[in-house]
Amino acid sequence: MTDATPLLLKANLKQLKLPTMLAEHDKLAREAADRDEPYDAYLLKLTEVEVAARTANAIAARIRAAGFPVAKEFDTFDFTAVPTVPKQKVLELTRRDWVGQRYNACLIGGSGTGKTHAATAVGLALCRQGVRVKFATAAGLVTDLEAAQQQHRLDRLLAALERIDLLIVDELGYLSFSRGGAELLFQVFADRYERGSVLITSNLPFGEWGTIFQGERMTAALLDRLTHRCHIFEMNGESYRFRESMKSKADKATKPKK
Repeated sequence: MTDATPLLLKANLKQLKLPTMLAEHDKLAREAADRDEPYDAYLLKLTEVEVAARTANAIAARIRAAGFPVAKEFDTFDFTAVPTVPKQKVLELTRRDWVGQRYNACLIGGSGTGKTHAATAVGLALCRQGVRVKFATAAGLVTDLEAAQQQHRLDRLLAALERIDLLIVDELGYLSFSRGGAELLFQVFADRYERGSVLITSNLPFGEWGTIFQGERMTAALLDRLTHRCHIFEMNGESYRFRESMKSKADKATKPKK
């Protein structure tokens, strides 16, 4: 090894855009020399740290791009509060198979029953498995679609949504839309039929979706596509937020005064 070798190695690693190998190669080389490890073992360790770093960075990038409002995991989800929900079936949504098969999922239930929590936990789990996820409230998505239409960039936005493997649409039914907004949302869902998965949370049963899409014909056409290949979960139970609020008040009432 010449005196120039370390400098040339660093230059090559920079040019090849291998930042973790650049940062770790010297330390791993000393460790390999101390243990008298063969060259291929050293090279394997060096490539492993680069692969691990790139994997972690890619996961972080997918999670950022998904736009989750807060991070929610299933280890903090209270399945006992929604006894009608089959825990194992819900957890199966954290495996990417159903997205690869272009299935959909719907979480239907009252406010505060954990629909957004579950949808977020599913999305995070799938981001870690290489799935491209986008999280949006129904109202936020419609607002974006209407703005894009007014600014003559709707085709670009629709094309970007088509590249998403799983589109999570939260809180469908909480706010009403204009006729034009409802038609744009219908277009997004229709375009994804058997081409990309959708996960929808809604406080309204399917029979009341006509109030969202302002007409039985559009609603029927949507539900026909959406439920063709779909995992449907009814999440009915006491509001988690209400229960936690009552628990907090009870704790304060029983706490001894100083």
